[in-house]
Amino acid sequence: MAGHRIYMITSISRFIEKNRRALIALLVLSVMMIIFLIINPQVFLNPLMYKAIFKTLSMFIILASAMVFVIVSGEIDLSFGSIVGLAGWTLVLTLESGLSPYLGVLFALIVGAFIGFINGIIITRLGISSLVSTIGMSFLIRGLIYIGTKGMGTSVVYLAGTPFYNAFIGSIWGFPVNMLWALGFVVLSVLLFDYHIFGAQISCVGDNLESSLEMGINVATIKTLAFVYVGIASAIVAVQFTLTNQIFYPGSGDGLLLIVLAAVFIGGTPGWGGIGTIMGSVIGACIISVINSGIIAAGVSYLFKEFFYGLIIILALIGHKLNEKRC
Repeated sequence: MAGHRIYMITSISRFIEKNRRALIALLVLSVMMIIFLIINPQVFLNPLMYKAIFKTLSMFIILASAMVFVIVSGEIDLSFGSIVGLAGWTLVLTLESGLSPYLGVLFALIVGAFIGFINGIIITRLGISSLVSTIGMSFLIRGLIYIGTKGMGTSVVYLAGTPFYNAFIGSIWGFPVNMLWALGFVVLSVLLFDYHIFGAQISCVGDNLESSLEMGINVATIKTLAFVYVGIASAIVAVQFTLTNQIFYPGSGDGLLLIVLAAVFIGGTPGWGGIGTIMGSVIGACIISVINSGIIAAGVSYLFKEFFYGLIIILALIGHKLNEKRC
């Protein structure tokens, strides 16, 4: 009996140690929820509010989960917002050609993966900083979209209520299908990051590049695959984004950059590489979404949103840094 108790305590301790960053983020989310519940219980006990949150939360979760791979590898991708726009445009062009919307999704995924591949090649083969390279790629893609569309949007209202529409952003017994896609993507990301050799190599590369090379890890391939994964995630979000708004516009995806990065950092993935957590990024995305709704529900001016984003990011990074193991 005593041995079983010791085993249980040891298992719990190991779980806490392994997931302490995600647990800290969960604590922050819980405190925020309690505060907002006290301030305005009518809003935060209303299921309709969470239904509204889920419309955009799935996109934040998918992108934040994918971004963890790139940041843990020691790089950063600032072009995913524009990739969302390009993949969305690809979907619309396919629809305008009279082809199946499912084929449009396939083309969008290919485009997203291809841009991620190009990002990876430029960064790993040419040795250009990912910060500078992906900023340039972002402007290049966005400029291409504006030139190609002449700044005009395209309505896809006719897709509403179709099987295709319901398959991506419909509902099952009242639960949003887009959240099921997000949860599925999270499961895949956790399996890759925590239980597959790919995740172990990503962490190793971000932690110590020289040791990774000595171990025989193909650093260029691993980092490139991380960018490809972000490209695929961006394409999935592009489909959800276009269907949710029922319109494609040239600026699609522009507002996602700071929100997604905030979710990743708040969730416990710092910007110095080698360390990360998928579940933490999911919780971080929830925190960002709750901030958006909580500010309005609390009667605080929406102008304070950016201030709270910055404050929570800085405090989260400081907290995670102080929480690191000391030798």
